[in-house]
Amino acid sequence: MKMKHWAAVFTGWLGGAIALPLVATAQELPPIFADDPVALVPSTTVAQFPVNTFLENIAIDTDGTLFVTSHETGTLLKITPDGTVSELATLEGKVSGVAIAPEGGASTLAPDGTLLVTGWTAENVPVISQVALDGTVTTLATLPEAVFLNGITPISANRYLIADSYRGAIWQLDTETGRVEIWLEHPLLARRSADSPIPAVNGLKRFEDTLYVSNTDQMLLLTIPIDGQGAAGEPEVLLEEVNIDDFAFAADGTLYGTTHIYNSVIQIAPEGAITVIAQAEQGVTGSTALAFGRMDCDRTALYVVTNGGMFLPPPTGVVPAEVVRLEVGKAALATD
Repeated sequence: MKMKHWAAVFTGWLGGAIALPLVATAQELPPIFADDPVALVPSTTVAQFPVNTFLENIAIDTDGTLFVTSHETGTLLKITPDGTVSELATLEGKVSGVAIAPEGGASTLAPDGTLLVTGWTAENVPVISQVALDGTVTTLATLPEAVFLNGITPISANRYLIADSYRGAIWQLDTETGRVEIWLEHPLLARRSADSPIPAVNGLKRFEDTLYVSNTDQMLLLTIPIDGQGAAGEPEVLLEEVNIDDFAFAADGTLYGTTHIYNSVIQIAPEGAITVIAQAEQGVTGSTALAFGRMDCDRTALYVVTNGGMFLPPPTGVVPAEVVRLEVGKAALATD
């Protein structure tokens, strides 16, 4: 990839040994999406939060409730279909990824409908927590050998994969046994440099028999085959020079991704064509994650969470963080 490595523009830290960087004053980015078509979709603001709120990830249950991690405060927010915002739980430390235990798992560690949250403790020890729907927090595992736990996704009823953005690895959690182990560690999952503050392996989602992975620092979208026993195959590069934080799949294989510092949401067709479907004017400045709705009334809508540009502010400065609903149309029926 023949472009300047833009980690150099970031300055400062939010605090802690593995915290995300503070803001930079530059917004000069490689124009990697400049030649892609723009087809903006209708948008609605679901909720807005104060400037310097770092909304990091989102999961949605079948009743239409949104669960959103607020990274720096360690808070798990709950937004009901009528737009009511409340704090479900606050963990001691910081939070990153969130996933909902799927129906049929029925494991002791992650009963149906409970939430699995990644992050790290106040002492900067990476941790996986379970949050019950009444807000009770239970520590499932601490991982002193991990560095920066990030996105989390189920690959079966009782098995979850977790990105370690700074180690360059993917961990596996078995909620039946409580065992946590490395699923895959590979150079394609790592940062270009150990000094880079930008996450490497970041978002990850299973589609059919393949795990798709975004490496934000290397600007790659990767595929990893999953065999019949759930083990990892050899990772391959699907797309280069594509800045993706988190993403979700529609039923036809179309991928929708947040671009974070590019302040947009993109659509990637199964054949690889990229279209920009939302920009700053839709409220997606600092877009970090998204998920499809799961009710009949919103299964073709994406819910996007943002940080208002905290990582790399636009020229006008950091704006309020938002949860934004994008109407992507009936052609994009969500997967479950």
